Amino acid sequence: MSARRLPLAAAVAAAGLLAGCAGTGFDAETGLYARPVGGAPATVNTTPYSPALQCLAAAAAARGIAPPRVAVGEIADLTGRADLQTGRVVSQGAALFAVTALTRAGLPTVERLDRTVSEIERAYATNHLLSDTPEQAGQSGDNFRPIYAGEIAGSRYYVVGGVTELNYNLRSRGADLAVGAVETPGAKAAFTGSDYVMNVAIDLRLIDTISQEVVATAAYQKQIVGREIRAGVFDFLGGTLFDLTAGGSALEPVQFAVRTAVERGLYDFAADLQDVPREACLAGEATTEPSLLVRRRAQLQLVSAVAAATPRSAEPPSPLAQPVADPRPARSGAALSDPVPSAAARPQPRVVLEPGTWRLRRADSR
Repeated sequence: MSARRLPLAAAVAAAGLLAGCAGTGFDAETGLYARPVGGAPATVNTTPYSPALQCLAAAAAARGIAPPRVAVGEIADLTGRADLQTGRVVSQGAALFAVTALTRAGLPTVERLDRTVSEIERAYATNHLLSDTPEQAGQSGDNFRPIYAGEIAGSRYYVVGGVTELNYNLRSRGADLAVGAVETPGAKAAFTGSDYVMNVAIDLRLIDTISQEVVATAAYQKQIVGREIRAGVFDFLGGTLFDLTAGGSALEPVQFAVRTAVERGLYDFAADLQDVPREACLAGEATTEPSLLVRRRAQLQLVSAVAAATPRSAEPPSPLAQPVADPRPARSGAALSDPVPSAAARPQPRVVLEPGTWRLRRADSR
């Protein structure tokens, strides 16, 4: 076969191969036109901080600590980044990442994201239409699920926040190399390599459900790296262009980076709520912010110092405190000489730390 007929034969063979791929025949046994590519099994989706969260759960259980119930609110995508072909760049399921992280940490979690089913069943139960033994319908007048006050578990704290940053080009670099003869028939080779770094960041808040106070915050960022390598060689062989190019590219998953940052932020909250030092389950990672437990102890020391320096109401007033005459006009039935208790003789409010919370209150408040 001559050199001129070689490209023609290759084109005909390729056309026949494509025609075979475009056929509409199906397998009579499976009913499939084509078998799906792949077949890898589903695996547990963990991050580098998942073992640390499970360590917190084990540490709290070993010490017999009963952590408070926690709920998760909206953790929205606040980056505003969207692609015309693929839509939102950042995952819209960060709140689901948070629920998974809290359960891994051993915190009891109540559902607040999707209450569709619970609300429908509550409405059915209110109308006596819902039963746990529907096969006995019509046989008994009380065959319905009763509703009692206080059935729904409440949360003590809840988590909200957002994905607040998505920065595409923190750093990029590349290199191109081409080698070959100057004349046209000579062989030539090319190599291209590039990488770039981007990042994603989250801001989370832990809020007291009762008082609506923000008791803790967490802000973490995760950098993402992408790489691309391409190499090729081409030559003219007997008047025919021979071109061979190979390469590969890889980008760290953006959504996995969001999950990693969420789990890192919730690790701080879970450690504080379970009264476990933050560094206890982090393998060699230093914490830069004091935990709620550390701040709580500092507040307690401050309160103790203030209470020690404040005279109590049961103690006798100082001898230097003299009655002070009331400068206001006399009221009916009251003399101008009636003394007004001095500041030292009045009851002094005491500031105490509420047990089980991180909030200060006055002892005389209700």
